[in-house]
Amino acid sequence: MPDITSTPLALILVAALSYLLGSVPFGVVITRALGLGDLRKIGSGNIGATNVLRTGNKGAALATLLLDAGKGGIAVLIARATVGEDAAQLAGLCSFLGHLFPVWLGFRGGKGVATFLGTLLALAWPVGLAACATWAVTALISRISSLSALVAAASTAIWLVVFDRGTMLFLTVILTVLVYLRHWSNLERIKAGTEPKIGQKKKEAA
Repeated sequence: MPDITSTPLALILVAALSYLLGSVPFGVVITRALGLGDLRKIGSGNIGATNVLRTGNKGAALATLLLDAGKGGIAVLIARATVGEDAAQLAGLCSFLGHLFPVWLGFRGGKGVATFLGTLLALAWPVGLAACATWAVTALISRISSLSALVAAASTAIWLVVFDRGTMLFLTVILTVLVYLRHWSNLERIKAGTEPKIGQKKKEAA
């Protein structure tokens, strides 16, 4: 963990604003704006980019991916610039929690992969790039989005050691545990060999 140097009030404000930013359900907003229907009633019902892709609109899926990643990254960068490094890590955590548990959707949100990666890129871009590359390589080999996310999340601890970013370990362990908890049903389908592959339209998916 970084040294706590910011005032409690500043950290509370960072936490609240970061949560609100993270809770914006871009996947739902984009699919509704494009007339693609209610994303929560499509495919797996997840609000992330993988499920948006099941609408057949690749542009909408890409926009969702970038915006979900961006809200984590932007929260971190603003908190770092205005408050400090301790606030930056808190912002990353709270924006991630906002995506997973958005107040606007009854606290039923996404699985957090894009926001996780965006947060890492803003906190320490070498670690973030390495995690993104891990996701991409795993996806290329397996064609399974959820498996790629799980491998990328698990690899983060290794990349923290490689790039000497030990002060991020506590945060990334929390984020990784949450990613795995949110992907529990995917883990069961991966074990059973029934997890759909990227681009495949299924009712039960990542």
